[in-house]
Amino acid sequence: MKSAAVVNYSPEKGSVEIREIEKPTIGDNDILLEVANVGVCGSDLHQWTADHSWPVNYPVVLGHEFGGFIAEIGKNVSKWKEGDRVVSETAAIIDMNSPMTKIGLYNLDPSRKGFGYGVNGAMTRYVRVPERCLHGVPDQISFEHACLTEPCCVAYSAVVENARLKPGDRVVVLGPGTIGILCAAMARLCGAEVAIVGLESDKHRLEIAKQYGCEVFIGDATEWAMRRDGLGADCIIDAAGASITMQMAMALVRPNGIISKVGWGPQPLGFSLDPIIQKNVRLQGSFSHNWPIWERVIALMASGALDVSPIIGGVWSIHDWHTAFEKMHKGEIVKSVLKPY
Repeated sequence: MKSAAVVNYSPEKGSVEIREIEKPTIGDNDILLEVANVGVCGSDLHQWTADHSWPVNYPVVLGHEFGGFIAEIGKNVSKWKEGDRVVSETAAIIDMNSPMTKIGLYNLDPSRKGFGYGVNGAMTRYVRVPERCLHGVPDQISFEHACLTEPCCVAYSAVVENARLKPGDRVVVLGPGTIGILCAAMARLCGAEVAIVGLESDKHRLEIAKQYGCEVFIGDATEWAMRRDGLGADCIIDAAGASITMQMAMALVRPNGIISKVGWGPQPLGFSLDPIIQKNVRLQGSFSHNWPIWERVIALMASGALDVSPIIGGVWSIHDWHTAFEKMHKGEIVKSVLKPY
C-alpha cells in the first residue's frame, strides 16, 4: 500500500516534491501511527529553501510535529493499543547507552536523529514511531492543536527549563515566528511582562502575539526594556536565528540577566561578545525537549491554559503542501497544518 508523502530529496534549493511511498514496516518495539495532522515547522521550510545548518539523510519525508491514531503495534508493545490517540516526540533514534540518555536528556545525545531529517517524518499517511516516543492525547484536544505539542515543548524548554523565569520578570522575545510567539505565551504563563519584536513585514504575526497579552514592537524595544529602572530586561529570548538579533539581545538584557537562544542560524556573528562578559550575562542555548516537558505541555493544553489556536493559519491537504509552505515562508501566517488524507 502506497501513500503520498512530502519528500525532501536533495540538498539543492527547492528539492521537495510529492512522492508515493510504501507503508512502513514496524519493529517489535514500534507502533505504526496513522497521521491525523502534521505541523509545518520552520526547519521544514529551511530544508526546502536549502539554508539549513544540520545534516539531512536524503531522501527523507518531512514533518516532525504530528499526532494521530495507533494503527498497528509491535509485539513487545504493551502500554498502547490500536486506536489510541497519541502524539510523538521527535527523537526517533537515540543511543540508550549515551550518558545524556541515561540522565533523561536524550534530546542532547550527539547521535540523536530526528523525524523529518534523520528518518522519515510524518508528512504522509503512516509513520513508524518507537513506543518510547509516544504520549497520550486527551479527547478534549483536537489533533489540529495536538500536532503543535512539539513547538510548544521547544518554547517550554527555552522559557521555563532554561531561562527559569519568575513572576514579574520583563522579557523581550526577538522574532514573531511560531517559536517566538509560543515562547511569549509561555513567558506570560510564568507571570512575566512580555514584549515581542519583529520587522515591518511581521505586522500580521505581531497582531497575533497581542492575543497572548504581549506588547509588540517593530524593530526596536529599547525603551520598553529600559522602562522599569533603565538597566534592561531580565531575559531576552532570541527566537529569530539571525546574527543581528544576538547583538540586539546583548544590548537589551540587564546586567546579570539571561539570554535564551533558541533560534538557529548558520551565519557568522561578525561582532564582539564582550557585552556578555561586561554585564555578567548568562547565554543559554536551548535545544529540543524531553519526556517530562511533553507531559507538562499536554496538561497545559488540556486544561485550556495554553491555547494554540491563534497561531494556526490554516489546514491544507498534503497535496497542497506548497501553498502551506509559501504562506509561512512569506510571513502571511504563523503556522500551517497539513492533513495527509
